[in-house]
Amino acid sequence: MREQVLTWLAEHVPATRIDHILRVEEMAIELASLHNIDSEKTASAALMHDLAKYFSPKRLLQMARADGLEIDEVLESNPHLLHADVGAIVARETFGVNDKEILQAIANHTLGRPGMSRLCCIVFLADSLEPARGETKELQVLREVSYSNLERAMWLTCDRTVQYLLERRCTIHPRVITTRNWFLSKSKSK
Repeated sequence: MREQVLTWLAEHVPATRIDHILRVEEMAIELASLHNIDSEKTASAALMHDLAKYFSPKRLLQMARADGLEIDEVLESNPHLLHADVGAIVARETFGVNDKEILQAIANHTLGRPGMSRLCCIVFLADSLEPARGETKELQVLREVSYSNLERAMWLTCDRTVQYLLERRCTIHPRVITTRNWFLSKSKSK
């Protein structure tokens, strides 16, 4: 199926996005190996995480509504945030993916979700931390944490996302906050 997905991506996303997707796939496989997670499922989810990244806002909203997804005011005014959830729909409808964990990993790679599986965490982290995101000290620390502690890496990465969005005066979806709080609580309870 990998070649089929790559062919589809070549027709629907720019080459620079495919490069990003391949880096996410590579990092996700590495993290899966370190955390004893099925690398084949991880690779599939990572390869398909941005299927809907370049869909128009109208198409994202239409597909989300048709699938019965809840659309709050933040998603309504920022439809690009739906690309993850809609990407899971594309994976299911176009590529016949029925594995719930793969679909959840695709759907949750942008906003996260409290209680996400470790596979979901890996795709979320690989998308946020892949090498082309930068080589700052902060990113290096987050990458190192992701190699050893997924829960801690999740809340720290969410912290970084919130800080980034605050600095740019962007809307922050509540799911990012609830995800951050859930993983912070889980990390502190250990």
